[in-house]
Amino acid sequence: MKIKLICLSAMLLCLSGFKSPETFDQFTNEFVKGYKALKIPQLELSYVTMLKQIKPADEIKKQTAFFESIKSKQKTYNLKNLSNGQKQDYELIAYETGMNLERLNLEKQWEANKPKEISARGLYTIPNGKAWYKYFLKNWLSANVTPDEIYQFGLTEIKRVQGHIETIRNQSGLSEDAFYKHLNDKEFFINDPKDVLKYFEQTQAVIYKNMGNVFNERKIQPLKIEQSTNEAMAQAPGYYDNNVFYYNQFNKPYNKRQVDWLFIHEAVPGHHYKSCINAAIKQSKVQQLFYYLGLEEGWGAYVEEVGKDLGVYKTPYNELGKWEWDIVRSVRVPMDIGLNYYGWTDEQALAFWKKNIKNQDDIAMREIARVKRWPAQCITYKYGAGQIMEWKQILQKKEGAKFNIKNFHDRILNLGSLPVFIVKERVLAAD
Repeated sequence: MKIKLICLSAMLLCLSGFKSPETFDQFTNEFVKGYKALKIPQLELSYVTMLKQIKPADEIKKQTAFFESIKSKQKTYNLKNLSNGQKQDYELIAYETGMNLERLNLEKQWEANKPKEISARGLYTIPNGKAWYKYFLKNWLSANVTPDEIYQFGLTEIKRVQGHIETIRNQSGLSEDAFYKHLNDKEFFINDPKDVLKYFEQTQAVIYKNMGNVFNERKIQPLKIEQSTNEAMAQAPGYYDNNVFYYNQFNKPYNKRQVDWLFIHEAVPGHHYKSCINAAIKQSKVQQLFYYLGLEEGWGAYVEEVGKDLGVYKTPYNELGKWEWDIVRSVRVPMDIGLNYYGWTDEQALAFWKKNIKNQDDIAMREIARVKRWPAQCITYKYGAGQIMEWKQILQKKEGAKFNIKNFHDRILNLGSLPVFIVKERVLAAD
């Protein structure tokens, strides 16, 4: 009789549509499978391109139903009962679910008031542009950042970098006008691409020799250094792609002051170094779905700060090259907020640029156009680097003489690509 009752109960439960509670691993598998099936486009640099990719109303409804279901089911799991790896997946799913629901809400509003043409004059000029900008900012940087907060951060960074530049100018013994005039002298420029290659190879040798000063030993893929032939990338002094560091020299002399910081940022211990480590890390299926530039570009900008430990920046002018580019990155932060959120005109942005940057007026309008075309992306460099430096200061204060810079770097590198706020939690919680 007892057996019959159990069988009858099981049959009634099946007929009622009741499902046994999923394990958390089953839940993550459901998320991964469902997310892939939706074929959501990756975050685009260009907001115009992204808006053109918005799917029809039925697809928006389908995506919304999926993420609402995930949000509801996720509430049934207790973090205390999950392993460390599962907790990381839990946070990633919660973050991505929240960001996607925010995007979908904006897309619904966009479809209801869709303009005939998408303005390419900046996010501020499109319907609901300020709300879109807040979304882009959180998606490129991290959870819970606000435009006002990032604007003030940018102003602080401008002052910090200007201080470093002024220190070097004072060391030169030159007046301000004479100093900036001197920076354009022929002695700072290389004409022959073969000589540029030699300079980068010399920097590579020095850095590889001194990596042990601030990094634990790692095996990474061999790196090639080549002159770029891709003129579409010519506006940058160099870039990294698939185990190759490319330097850009198209019929113009190459600035020697760019060699040290650029190799650090794009190659080792920057993008090439971290990419090799990311590839070797065992990542969960959830983590494999996403890539977070807030950390990746931030890492590249952060490691420029340890150039002296790596044996480069041997002269004040070599170090100055790092600050010359960093002041551009710093000024772009408030300028990005100003143009895309506060409604600055190009003239206001140009005035802000000229007030804070000397000797680089030739690229001002190019950079203004960039931050309007690619809102929030350029802030990743400064924000990510600033966060890493802040974590270092917190741990140095907490650990005192026990603080180990090599182990600090490992705490970050061993996590792979994650949103900045999750990396922060794990780095500061590590023993």
